[in-house]
Formats: sequence, structure tokens, C-alpha cells
Amino acid sequence: MRDYDEVTAFLGDWGPFQRLIFFLLSASIIPNGFNGMSVVFLAGTPEHRCRVPDAANLSSAWRNHSVPLRLRDGREVPHSCRRYRLATIANFSALGLEPGRDVDLGQLEQESCLDGWEFSQDVYLSTVVTEWNLVCEDDWKVPLTTSLFFVGVLLGSFVSGQLSDRFIPESPRWLISQRRFREAEDIIQKAAKMNNIAVPAVIFDSVELQELNTLKQQKAFIMDLFRTQNIAIMTIMSLLLWMLTSVGYFALSLDAPNLHGDAYLNCFLSALIEVPAYIIAWLLLRTLPRRYIIAAVLFWGGGVLLFIQLVPADYYFLSIGLVMLGKFGITSAFSMLYVFTAELYPTLVRNMAVGVTSMASRVGSIIAPYFVYLGAYNRMLPYILMGSLTVLIGIITLLFPESLGTTLPETLEQMQKVKWFRSGKKTRDSTEIEENPKVLITAF
Repeated sequence: MRDYDEVTAFLGDWGPFQRLIFFLLSASIIPNGFNGMSVVFLAGTPEHRCRVPDAANLSSAWRNHSVPLRLRDGREVPHSCRRYRLATIANFSALGLEPGRDVDLGQLEQESCLDGWEFSQDVYLSTVVTEWNLVCEDDWKVPLTTSLFFVGVLLGSFVSGQLSDRFIPESPRWLISQRRFREAEDIIQKAAKMNNIAVPAVIFDSVELQELNTLKQQKAFIMDLFRTQNIAIMTIMSLLLWMLTSVGYFALSLDAPNLHGDAYLNCFLSALIEVPAYIIAWLLLRTLPRRYIIAAVLFWGGGVLLFIQLVPADYYFLSIGLVMLGKFGITSAFSMLYVFTAELYPTLVRNMAVGVTSMASRVGSIIAPYFVYLGAYNRMLPYILMGSLTVLIGIITLLFPESLGTTLPETLEQMQKVKWFRSGKKTRDSTEIEENPKVLITAF
């Protein structure tokens, strides 16, 4: 019985049909970038200070000194959430006393922003923060709005997943596994026509079809990803790998406007660094072991993020450069996970495994805004947490089996074992696939 590659070898490797599928899949990602990162600007928090109403009877000197100063990044800036008690400074103003000369500002009673806030429009004209005053006591709602945005992404993926089966033709390999031979042949014939290649008189001969029909069709369920201890551990590690990598990727992306300098330039650089990251990932995947290169770029990204805390506060450009290098490593790892996960799981549950682990990454994107929020308490805390977790999952990656140069598994029994299970007794299927590494058409 021939394997699938033998059956479809006449199509060629990179004809018009394959290029069209590649283009459609790539083009579908472009809107995701605009929508996914739009929350960076929609939920941006501009500089703000307590509003002093125009009706307040204050001299120009007291109006300019109505908000106390606080130390931030080594310099004094107006407090964002406090002002001097308005009745008190109005009384001083009426008496003709001058702030700082006649009155010690450090001894004045303060109050919250009872009349709202004045928001700077130097960067953002309007955001959900300025619209709903999500600052000070309500600043915890900003990461909540971002998290809810990504909850919508998670829920939308269930619908878009169904629609995608309609921007793309179904995989003939999967159709064969579902015994839908006529549909598989139709797609292969369409591909041959588009590639301007003559279709063989027989694609699947009657003997092969008869043998396939006699085999029991396997059904896959989500619990199959946890059927045995080995598969369960591999799935749990995959979920952690996807979720924590996603946390690092989205937290660094969402934190770009908070870096020193122009918010739009920082976001542009944050997006630009992904281009070489994807190119490097593609080149590395062609020749090097998957788990080693994924672990390497995770160690790179995590190590760089941990190093940021050692940079002096006034070395802004160095800090920004390190953040970009950290995102370079995490982005490279993120892009490799799709290939690595698909190669680890058999055809029967491959799409399900990628879907479940991808859902874990959506959970990571929901958590990520709160990593950014921690920067309000300590500017280095998000980088310390992200760097530590990234290094941790780099270590976990080394426990996966290697998939480079191995035949894709077709059954759950043929899945490779995680490192501490390698001494176990090999199954008959796994022994056969090592001795004769062919992907049989029966096992799609």
C-alpha cells in the first residue's frame, strides 16, 4: 500500500496550487495584526493630573501649584491622582499668600481628584481611559478591558475556525482518514489542473480503497490528548509552553507604548523586530533540531529581559534595545511552536492538539495585560517575571522529544516519549515506524 507522498508526488512541491494556499493562509493573518494590537492605542493611558475647576477662586501662582509633585524615573512630575485641598489653597490665595514662599507645600493637606482629570493630548486624542476616567482608583479596569478584548478573540476563534474550512480547501490527507475518498480525489484533481499537470488515470486504486474501507475508522476526542501518562504529560507541557510564550509575546507588545520616547515609534519597532524573528525561525527550522532551537531562543529572550534590571535608569535606548531583543527571541519561539506541535502529534489528533494548545495561548494573551499592569508598582517587575517564566519554559522545552528527521506519527501509539519515559517498552507500531519510516495511507 502506497503512502500519501507517493500518491500525490505527481503534483510537485511548489506549484500554483500550493502557492495559492500559502498566500490565502498568509493573507488571512494580516487583519489579525491590526485588530489584535489596536488595543494598545484604544486603551492607552495618557499623562493626566487632577482637574482644578475654572470656578475655583485661585491666583495663577496657586493654580500652577495646586497639584503636588512626586518622583518618577528620577525626576519630579505632577501627581496623577492627588491635589492639594482646594478649599485650603483657595483661602491662602484670597489672603495673598504665595506658594513655596509663604506656605510650605509639603505640609498641606491633600485630597483625591474630586473634579475629574485633565488628560494630555500630546499622544492620544481619546481612548477608553479618557472616555471613562479609568485612572487612579479605577486603573485596574484598564487591563480588564484589554483582557476582555482577548476573551472576545478567544470566543471568535470558535466561529472563525468553522468559517476557515470554507478562505481554504480541506486537506486530502484528513479527508482520506475520514473515508471521504471522492472529495480527496476531487481536490487532488483540482490541484493538478491548477498546476497544469496531467492527472494519472488512477489516483487511489480499487485495492487500496477496499483495504481502507475494511479498516475501522478512528474517531478522535479531546480526551485522547490525555489518554496515557506520556501523552498527558506532553499535552500539559505543550499547554504551558504555548500559554507562557503567549504571555511574553503579548505583554511585550502591550508594553511598547510605556517605553521611554515616542509611543508610536516604539510600537513600530516592536512590530518591525518580528520580521527578522520570523525569517530566522524559518531558517533554523530547516536544518536544526526543534527543541534545541526553541529552547535557545527562549533562553535568549528570557535572559535579555532579566538583564534589563541591571541597566541604569537613564540608559533609555539600551533598555529599549534589550526589550526588542527579548521580543525577537520570544517571537521566534512562538512561530516555531506551530510546526513543533504539529510534528509531535499524530494525524488523528494533530489539528485538535494545535487547536487546544493555541487556545492556551489565547489564555496567555488574556493574562498578559496584568503583567504590564504590574509595572505601575515596579517598572522592572514585568520584565523580571516574563524573563523568569521564559527561561523556565525553555528548560521545559528540552524535555520534549525531537521531531526533526522523524516520520510524522499516524497513531497515538507511535508518538514519541518525553525524556523520562524513554526507557519504557516500545510498542509494535513504534518499532515498525522506526524500522520502516513510511507514512501509510491508512493512518491519515
